Order: sequence, then C-alpha cells, then structure tokens
Amino acid sequence: MTARRFSLIMASVAVALAIGLSVGLLFGERSGGGSGKAAIGGPFELVDHTGRTVTEANFEGQYTLVYFGFTFCPDVCPTELQAMSVALDLLGEEAEAITPIFITVDPERDTVELMARYREHFHPRLQALTGSSTQVAAAARAYRVYYARVEDESSTEYLMDHSAYVYLMDRKGEYLKHFAPNTPPESYVEAIRAIL
Repeated sequence: MTARRFSLIMASVAVALAIGLSVGLLFGERSGGGSGKAAIGGPFELVDHTGRTVTEANFEGQYTLVYFGFTFCPDVCPTELQAMSVALDLLGEEAEAITPIFITVDPERDTVELMARYREHFHPRLQALTGSSTQVAAAARAYRVYYARVEDESSTEYLMDHSAYVYLMDRKGEYLKHFAPNTPPESYVEAIRAIL
C-alpha cells in the first residue's frame, strides 16, 4: 500500500468518525420536548442476499443490530461485523431474539451475489441488504447514516466514507442504543442482556 493511499484511507476514516460522532450527538437520545426518542430508523425497502425484497416489516418482532458499510471496506466494516458476530455467539440462545443486518452504502458494486458471498464470513443469521442507489439512500436517511464516495487518484478503485455505528433497534424497529466503532463484543452482550 502506498503512503498516499494509506493517508487517504486514514483521512477518510477520520472524517467518517467525526461526522458519525456529530450525527450521534445530533440525533442521539434527546432530552426536553418531544417524545424523547431518537429519530433513527424508519421505513425502507431493500433486497436481501437471496434476491428477495424486504422492508422493515420483515424484521418486526425481532430486535435488530443494524450496520451500514460496504464489502470493499478495507478494515472498519469487517471489524464491526466481526464484533457483532462474536457478540451473538457469546449470547448463545439469547441471540435468537436478535437479527443482525448489514446494509451496503455502495450499491453500485455490492450486488446481491456479492453480498451473499460476503455475509458467509460473519454470523450465519446475518441479513445482507442492497438495492438501488435510491433505495439505499432512503434507508441511510432513515438511520441518519452519512456516506460519500471517495476517489483515489492512485487507483482505479474507490472507497466509501461512512458513519460506522451499529444500531440496536427494538421489536418495533425503534432505536434503543448505538455502539461506537471498536466496541468490544462483551460490551454488546452486556447492553443487549440488560434490554432482553
């Protein structure tokens, strides 16, 4: 990896984390007026790794762990998906109440077929969702997820800047909690058990 490419990746990660933190502070649990609930989550229509159209209604009755990323992500996405997977393994039978969901922010490259192959590296119940650019943008807006394409002049490939939080949603698809990047699996387990 060239120094320029490494610098670009690190700058991209720093920007994503900074924006993600801002989004978390802006849209996190609010105090004062209103319902007190975070404005994270909502309707979406996407395509799962089997080619089936799914909406938020498909996950009603289950707690969900929702993460937005992309399969070409060099490090952050696989790290977060692995942490989710390990946490679910540690939960044992309790994990049956939770559906892990991975939504791409790179629908141009992340086809149904690629998502199906990619998910095999993580938890067996992981739902990998893609769709059209419009569908993905709508889902990202619902979850207040930032993402943007970043061109690398030294490569024919591109990266995606994106916020990297994992959202824990309740059985009705309403926000409960988020996990910051690099949260250890044990912290997921502790938080999830407190809710279950």
